[in-house]
Amino acid sequence: MSKQFTQRKSSERRAGNGNEAADLNSREYAVGWPDYELLDAGDGKKLERWGDVVTIRPEIQAHFQPGWTCLDWQARADWEFEELSSTQGTWKKLKPQANEHWQIAYQQLTFGLKLTKFKHVGLFPEQQANWRFIAARVKPGDKVLNLFAYTGAASLVARTHGAEVVHVDSIKQMLDWANDNQARSALTDIKWVLEDALKFAKRELKRGSRYDGIIMDPPAWGLGAKGEKWKLENHLADLIETAHGLMHPGAFLILNTYSPKVELQDLASAAAPCFSRNQSEIKQLWMQSKTGKALLYGNLLRVIA
Repeated sequence: MSKQFTQRKSSERRAGNGNEAADLNSREYAVGWPDYELLDAGDGKKLERWGDVVTIRPEIQAHFQPGWTCLDWQARADWEFEELSSTQGTWKKLKPQANEHWQIAYQQLTFGLKLTKFKHVGLFPEQQANWRFIAARVKPGDKVLNLFAYTGAASLVARTHGAEVVHVDSIKQMLDWANDNQARSALTDIKWVLEDALKFAKRELKRGSRYDGIIMDPPAWGLGAKGEKWKLENHLADLIETAHGLMHPGAFLILNTYSPKVELQDLASAAAPCFSRNQSEIKQLWMQSKTGKALLYGNLLRVIA
């Protein structure tokens, strides 16, 4: 699979169909922090504060009434993303002095953010739930492999806790962005790999490499460098099997899914040949807004081997 996609994530980032009725015990909630808040959600959009910058972005999971009015949103927001197609759009400036580039902090880390034509700004804040998990599991000297690694938040969290990190993404601009975040955070020595994530992992398997932690945040769909189609549901079992082969005893695995074709049961079925039920946890990833709206962000597999 080539990760030279036309975009980093599915533009709609939908979760598995039919999961809204899952038992509440299968939910995990990410939480905001001083530099990030999910302010409100509804009517197919979400209102977010990133430091001093407030954005309105499309969100297919926000299929309910928002807590605040449209006028409230417009009064608070600096930018609103307007979709031109299912994959791209433009940002409408709502405040004259709105910044197009800025920085926010998460604990001791610093991330550079900017407006992109794919509606993203360089950080997926719902991943705070996984950053907590990584921080709790990683020990100095652990080897961590971050595949489909984007702008590097998970890599930086692991590195902060003493891990030797291999960060893999096939888009050079993402590696450059992640490297800049490393410098902003006063960290060094992350190994950057510009390559197809799954192909790299398979080569590592042949080389006999082993890791204490593996992080995978693959896109739901996309097009490869030669126009080949990537659909996560077609590669899910291969991703998990390959990760299993790379794991030391006691290692952890994190796999996020945003595909409408990958439900909780699909994750369970794909993980079953490699991991026992008591090694795995399969959850929905949620975040609650300041106005009390619960927003679904996808499905999540975590394993401790």
